[in-house]
Amino acid sequence: MVAIENGSFFINGEKMNLYSGAIHYFRTLPEYWEDRLTKLKLAGFNTVETYVCWNLHEPKKGGFCFEGLLDIVEFLKTAQRLGLYVIVRPGPYICAEWDFGGFPAWLLKDENIRLRCCDKTYLGHVRDFYQKLLPLLTPLQITRGGNIIAMQVENEYGSYANDKQYLAYLKDLMLDCGVDAPLFTSDGESRTMLSGGTLPELFKVINFSRNPKDNFAYLDSIQPGMPRMCGEFWCGWFDHWGGGHNTRDPQSVRDTLDEFLELDASVNFYMFHGGTNFNFWAGANYHERYAPTITSYDYDALLNEHGGYTEKYHLVREALHKKQNLPMAPLPAEPVLQKLGPIALNEAAPLLENIKHIGTHFEDAAPHYMEYYGQNFGYILYHTDIKGDYSASTLTIEDIHDIAYVYINGEFKGKYDRRKAAKAKKCVPAQSFALELPAFCGACSVDILVEGLGRVNYGPQLCDRKGLGRVRLWQQLVCGWDVFTLPMDDLGTLEFFEGEQSREFPLFLKGTFFAGSTADCYVDMRGFTKGCVFVNGFHLGRYWSVGPQRSLYLPGALLKTGGKNEIIVFEQEGCKKREIKFIDKQLLS
Repeated sequence: MVAIENGSFFINGEKMNLYSGAIHYFRTLPEYWEDRLTKLKLAGFNTVETYVCWNLHEPKKGGFCFEGLLDIVEFLKTAQRLGLYVIVRPGPYICAEWDFGGFPAWLLKDENIRLRCCDKTYLGHVRDFYQKLLPLLTPLQITRGGNIIAMQVENEYGSYANDKQYLAYLKDLMLDCGVDAPLFTSDGESRTMLSGGTLPELFKVINFSRNPKDNFAYLDSIQPGMPRMCGEFWCGWFDHWGGGHNTRDPQSVRDTLDEFLELDASVNFYMFHGGTNFNFWAGANYHERYAPTITSYDYDALLNEHGGYTEKYHLVREALHKKQNLPMAPLPAEPVLQKLGPIALNEAAPLLENIKHIGTHFEDAAPHYMEYYGQNFGYILYHTDIKGDYSASTLTIEDIHDIAYVYINGEFKGKYDRRKAAKAKKCVPAQSFALELPAFCGACSVDILVEGLGRVNYGPQLCDRKGLGRVRLWQQLVCGWDVFTLPMDDLGTLEFFEGEQSREFPLFLKGTFFAGSTADCYVDMRGFTKGCVFVNGFHLGRYWSVGPQRSLYLPGALLKTGGKNEIIVFEQEGCKKREIKFIDKQLLS
């Protein structure tokens, strides 16, 4: 049982501060869960915290998955076997630099839906999800012999809205689904955030990176006599494509931890181990401009992306052991990475020639966003043939989310990058691309390949549909479209050819290789421009020459030592050489 008495936590009658670290089961392969959790325990932590990603658990309405990478029950049981308590943050919104803040993309098919408030349609979908998820978790609560000691209601809600009726609905729904572990809210440290994001009857934690004493001052005033807890102590930070790699001085992390310990406060390190945004799962921010998050979620955390120790790990371990008077047990060995290659990518499959093999075809009077067609992630191709007798005019493509490649009569004519979008001008909407078409009589073929990068995961721009809005030639709306959704979730029907034949990008490039071990490594993407990588059918994620990420983490558990391994690189723009190599270090700069 968990109780709060005299400003302290008591678990099964024992006074205890919570020393927690965040590990997201969905960002680390199941083969490594025990390793990461063991290292958490050996660092002196007693608790692990995780979000729950609704979008992966219910990728299509009513179609649920709780297996493999998504087997949250096994993750929690592994933590219990190691003697760790668990804090679960089931959303429905999680932020987490995760696509759409964890919301499933199919919510956006309804253009009238309103998220994170008492919209009846939205609440109905949340109810359906919770009624599937929470019965899996409730048997694992500490009240029933498990290790879940608390669950969060929503997530940093005061940064978004102030619908107290909505928060109360979620609280009551969780109780109705059998949650009897303590419930809490988590918000930024400001008065405004705490005013909007909390309920009077719920325990409150706050999130920040520095100055525990000052940040706890206001919390103490509205929650007197309660334990102090930082729900997210940001010991590192995440990165955006085109920016630098964020780091935090290890000694400053240790110094701030010492302040927590002097205050006798509880703390959750965000992140203890960040892991990886595999596939297309990374999110995005939108403040002044759209800023998509990179594939790596290394976060400059205590354990790096492949589970290796950092200076922060050892400094924090020393402090937590000293505070709790714990003996220093031996640590598992540092992971040893392997090198492979160079590996020739001697087979190619042009995307535009394979559209009908890997895409799902729709005929539409006007283009829609990918969510309208039931697509969650990836790319989408819009094709039309404009027929008639036209004078020279401007072709305008509006509301592009996020990267668009435009082809006229099969020839590449230009690229649009939403990250660099200018403000709207007179008669030219924001997030649009315009090009001049010469006069023609007959037919003009138009192909627009759009890549949907991460959906916004924080703030008022949350409803971030992917694809494009409309197309105009002069003032005429262009109608009559063939649309191909390209989620890239099954590449088995691609038609490859061998040799170095000259073909225009975008191209799928394929090679095979043998691996002598199942040690981890990184795929060196220097020399490539933009795209994504698949190894033995598993989607490692995006790469992009704009940095800061120059390599992709390849977990050794994906490799086969008894036969050939396959790598497919989808390169959108061009590469220096059609070969790849695996290296024994991460490239983040």
